[in-house]
Amino acid sequence: MKRFAVAVDGPAGSGKSTVAKAVAKRLGIIYVDTGAMYRGVAYDCIQKGVDCSDEKAVLLLLEEIHLEIQPTQEGQRIFLENQDITEKIRTQQIGQGASEVAKIQSVRQKLGDIQRAMANQNSVVMDGRDIGTYVLPQAEVKIYMDAGVDERAMRRMGELKAKGEKPDFEVVRKEIIQRDENDMNRQHNPLRKAKDAVYIDTTKMSIEESVDKILTIVQEKLGEVWV
Repeated sequence: MKRFAVAVDGPAGSGKSTVAKAVAKRLGIIYVDTGAMYRGVAYDCIQKGVDCSDEKAVLLLLEEIHLEIQPTQEGQRIFLENQDITEKIRTQQIGQGASEVAKIQSVRQKLGDIQRAMANQNSVVMDGRDIGTYVLPQAEVKIYMDAGVDERAMRRMGELKAKGEKPDFEVVRKEIIQRDENDMNRQHNPLRKAKDAVYIDTTKMSIEESVDKILTIVQEKLGEVWV
């Protein structure tokens, strides 16, 4: 079977990671969460006392960082210096740090190269904020997932509560709005819908409905019955 790529972009809390992972499982191909890579860089910065917005310091760290993504049947695992940090990077602090390091072009270039290499070797469902526009502009299927700010904040609240945290709705909502501002207005490869991407508003959609919608689009685009 010829390799193909499904690019899923969208803002924080739109459900793209959960849905993209499920789509990949249904298609029997590799899921790549690019946001985890930026979180990995931010985690390394924070662990070493480096300001995530200090471009010069981050670039020095980037020269020595050893970040590795390992696809598994249950989804990807991310390793930093051979240590599995998959669960450790899912905090509000790391998320905000990831938004900061993502503004730095050299970081985007390094991680973009890793992401493209994965897509060159495997069929993938890859989610992020610039996949269809920058990382994989030739992807056979492009999706832009979105949802209302309040809905995205509620989803993030649920994720954080599931981890034992006690988030405040207004704080989470403000952080999502700030994340949108950072992602959509950064100088390099900002978050935007690719011209040929299919827009999906998931505000009133369940995870399963979103998955089915994307699988239908994949089937239409590729001319194959995958499910």
